[in-house]
Amino acid sequence: MHFAHYTTVVTKQKTLRYTAGDVQAKGFLAIPSRASGPFRGVLVVPEGPGLGEHARQRAMMLAELGYVALAADLYGDGHIAQTHEEVLQRVGELRARRDVLRRRVCGGLDALAALEYVDVHQLAAIGYCFGGMAVLELARSGAAVARVASFHGLLDTPRPEDARKIRADVLVFTGAQDNLVTDRDISAFEREMTAANVNWQLIKYGGAKHAFTNRIDAVKLQQLGFDYNEQADRRSWALLQLFLGE
Repeated sequence: MHFAHYTTVVTKQKTLRYTAGDVQAKGFLAIPSRASGPFRGVLVVPEGPGLGEHARQRAMMLAELGYVALAADLYGDGHIAQTHEEVLQRVGELRARRDVLRRRVCGGLDALAALEYVDVHQLAAIGYCFGGMAVLELARSGAAVARVASFHGLLDTPRPEDARKIRADVLVFTGAQDNLVTDRDISAFEREMTAANVNWQLIKYGGAKHAFTNRIDAVKLQQLGFDYNEQADRRSWALLQLFLGE
């Protein structure tokens, strides 16, 4: 099966409604179609537009690997931004209000942990682009999550001292040509993690731009200077599986 043309056979999928801070969220839940629990749980936090097809696909891919995966809704009622201007507005508001962002992501993690067939001691969170930043903020909040992985996510934070609260192992995938993540951002992140004695790793892919994992929205993203990179996508997904399976 060629990675770029992945199709799923997961049969257990449903909408999960939950409270996420100040919004009523409508997430997408994917459950393994074979074997029985308890399962490890993975929260999937989507890009800036909201809970779209890419995050849903990743949740289904994780379910195929034996995880219960919840693709989170950060805006409430499953809302998806319709224009680039709306994306910038919504992302900007949550970047400026990190406590609100943390509560919304924590709401998704709590909803996942509350499922009777999920092992609360084996929780992880992954995120893409804005979602990558969101799961790092989840870790900085001190949430009870064992693994956090950020794919081409923003690395900055207004409170780097909160890294001392991190209880998770942290894995970051970034593109060498990501026009939203500077070398300065990377250096600051490395200092932040090291100073807080976090178990962290950062992997940079040469030639990869922002959003290098998102094949589904590639044409639209190219208009913004972003691009899909099949090799970086495949390699980062393989490393994620090793990371989650440790």
